[in-house]
Amino acid sequence: MQVNETLAAIDIVGHQEPQQIASWGRLWGFILIGAGVVVLGFLAQHAPTGGTGGPAAGQFASHSQAIPIYLGAIFMDWALLYYCWAAVHHYGGNLEMLSGGRWTTWKSVAADVAIALPFWALWEGAAFGVRWLLALGMSGAGSAKSVASLLPQSLPEILVWIAASITAGVCEELAFRGFLQRQLHALSGNIVVAVLAQGVVFGLFHSYQGWTNVIVISVLGVLYGALAARRGNLRANIIAHAWSDIWGGWLQMLVFR
Repeated sequence: MQVNETLAAIDIVGHQEPQQIASWGRLWGFILIGAGVVVLGFLAQHAPTGGTGGPAAGQFASHSQAIPIYLGAIFMDWALLYYCWAAVHHYGGNLEMLSGGRWTTWKSVAADVAIALPFWALWEGAAFGVRWLLALGMSGAGSAKSVASLLPQSLPEILVWIAASITAGVCEELAFRGFLQRQLHALSGNIVVAVLAQGVVFGLFHSYQGWTNVIVISVLGVLYGALAARRGNLRANIIAHAWSDIWGGWLQMLVFR
């Protein structure tokens, strides 16, 4: 079976019967990649700290490792997107099908920006609320190693961080909302199940940040999935995702310092 060219125009909500965009083997491969990432994240969180040249106690990594980690994240995001592209390409699909369609006019760009900005404000509010609730209900919420030591400080670090943020916005949205959510929709026949499940997987892919952040990011992943389901494309998602990473990792500190 091949993906019809009209799939690019089908609403992710599923006004038509959901169809597979890749084989089930490719879906399980995606899940296995996620399992490997969870294991690596667990090992990173429990690695020894305080050694010579290494991260201090309570830190995920020392700041000297920032740029190599940014570059590693860029590589891993593009590798994951390549995996998803290869999976749908075998079925006759392409990146435009994963994204739900590209911009055709400046008016459409402006419309998606107008949607992305209030969504980002909702996203920030949800993140704050979930962290607040977890702080109330989980006594060990602050036990995970912090990634704050990796936030950019110098101009080269800022530039690479911005590149990593844009990469995450493009690659992670296409992978999780474009590929995984559609596959799970086809498997379950239920868009709500697909949105919730991909959000959990999205959170688990960030296990290196500790379990509290996994919960927070899972909730945010569900919000991204709901936006994709409502819009039928990932354009506003990509804008909001990239901007939230740029804001949270660098620009917020510049504005409020």
